Amino acid sequence: MSDIPAYRTDDIPAATIFAAGAPHAKPAIAIEIADAASLPNLHAAWTDLLSRADTQNVFMDPSLLAAAAAADPGGQQHALLAWKTIEGARQLVGLWGFAVGRPRWSVLPIRVLAAPAYSHGYLATPVIDRDHLDETIEAMLDAIAAARELPKILALDTLAADGATHEALMRVLARRGTAPRVFEHMHRPRLASDLDGKAYLEKAVSSSTRKKLRQYRRRLAEKGAVTSTIVTEPEAIRRAVDWFLDIEASGWKGRNGTALKCNDAEAAFMRGAMAALAERGNAAIHVISVDAKPVSMQIVARAGDVAFTWKTAYDESYRDYSPGMLLLEDYTAAFLGDRSIAFVDSCSFDDSGFMSAWTERRPVANVWIDARRGGSATFRILSGLQLIYRNVRNTAKGAYHAWQKSWQKSNWLRPRKR
Repeated sequence: MSDIPAYRTDDIPAATIFAAGAPHAKPAIAIEIADAASLPNLHAAWTDLLSRADTQNVFMDPSLLAAAAAADPGGQQHALLAWKTIEGARQLVGLWGFAVGRPRWSVLPIRVLAAPAYSHGYLATPVIDRDHLDETIEAMLDAIAAARELPKILALDTLAADGATHEALMRVLARRGTAPRVFEHMHRPRLASDLDGKAYLEKAVSSSTRKKLRQYRRRLAEKGAVTSTIVTEPEAIRRAVDWFLDIEASGWKGRNGTALKCNDAEAAFMRGAMAALAERGNAAIHVISVDAKPVSMQIVARAGDVAFTWKTAYDESYRDYSPGMLLLEDYTAAFLGDRSIAFVDSCSFDDSGFMSAWTERRPVANVWIDARRGGSATFRILSGLQLIYRNVRNTAKGAYHAWQKSWQKSNWLRPRKR
């Protein structure tokens, strides 16, 4: 990667330099700003970093960033790569992927560094060596501040709001004299338990719901031979992804134009991302089939010892059998039976969906930060305008849903003409 621009400690303010001759001085962090298309050769360094990282985040995986760049060449996906020489060996100690473009959920005509770097990413947290958190974050922010071609505002959607990496980021920002702008906090389901699948579901799901699910499973079996499988082999993953895209497009997402298959670039991204993950054993698709035809599917991606339930779809012609909940039962048991998994992140927007059956929660937040030391009036003004916009939008959305609910209720209660 000799053609990648590098921002080393010689190029950033003296306050952040680790003096080479000072007692107990730490070796300097070197930051590279790499185009995502150049990242596939980083697999070995990435895998090694995951073994030392505080937070595992599959949405920073170099293969996913490269797949996003291949599917959308104009997307301007990049990654900050933090390198450090430790005991004579050059090690990757941090990776933070982002895209240059308009912020999501915003009407402001500005450019930001958006993380995750693609629309189907659900965690913005950088992956950083747990022994070098503060100095790596410091060097990354200084590299952004020094790079003339990069925006200085980072728009972080679903940043993990707990753990050592988050604490280090807040610590570094405080030292730099710039406060983050937090727009909203959410809690999303995660699965983390020492119980087996049967015991967990008995504790997490009411007896009446479990009874209904048994009835649904029996009724589904009347339609044909029901099988529950886990697809992991690369070629089988490729076929299963196509099944998934077809099922998703046949449902409400297809009718709304939001299914992956409605957009050629998004479908290409999912195919490329899952194929790349499968080649390294980091992809799985859980499937319930009837007579070998998939009726419910869950795409799972993995980074280190953390699994992510990335995308789900079901055949709406089987909606009366609750195929999504039946599959949830199956993959919950499978995850809890796999002792190589520390926990599973649901990737849900909040804890109001069907995956709220998982009783553990992961706090996340939507945050903007300023890479410049001391912050800037520009950041304070723009992030303030964004906060106003989001508040107005959320209020209007809440009022609409309240009106819709009231209208549906009034029409339900109104006497019908015979």
